[in-house]
Amino acid sequence: MYEVEVKVRADHDAVRSTLDEAGAERVGGVTQIDTYYDAPHRDFAETDEALRIREERPAESDGEGEDGEPVTKATYKGPLVDADSKTREEHETRVDDAEAARELFEGLGFEPAAVVEKHRTFFELDGYTVTLDRVEGLGEFVEVEAEADTERDVDAVREGAFEVLRRLGLDPDAGIRTSYLGLLLDGE
Repeated sequence: MYEVEVKVRADHDAVRSTLDEAGAERVGGVTQIDTYYDAPHRDFAETDEALRIREERPAESDGEGEDGEPVTKATYKGPLVDADSKTREEHETRVDDAEAARELFEGLGFEPAAVVEKHRTFFELDGYTVTLDRVEGLGEFVEVEAEADTERDVDAVREGAFEVLRRLGLDPDAGIRTSYLGLLLDGE
């Protein structure tokens, strides 16, 4: 599976209005706290890979969610495979115990590198997920994403994401390929 994602800086008030006019469906919101890890055997910043533990809870305005409990996931993101978007292979699994996952990573020599906190609101539009992100220390962004089953499908999915950005009055050429982690570390 390939995650095809395009991201731009954007004012959320203007985008919300356009999403309403386009008939997008709001499908939820969450707060995510991502702890990223450095690898003992290679430089993830150099290879553009990421390993993280994500702790996620429903946004207060969304009530309790399915069971009201936070969800924790461990995720590995491979190097970018596309020059025009943030497309990469991704592997993710839910973990029952965040502290045990941290201890496992650290026991294998992975060291915590940075924490990224995001407040996210999700919409569905034209088969894509549109996410309004407010990232602590960085500001407001819009992400448009979908999955491609194979690398052959990436171009078509990316072009569809660009079209969704255009419908929202946003410029795909303003796309940011750097992760939130990278933006924070670069001081942007």
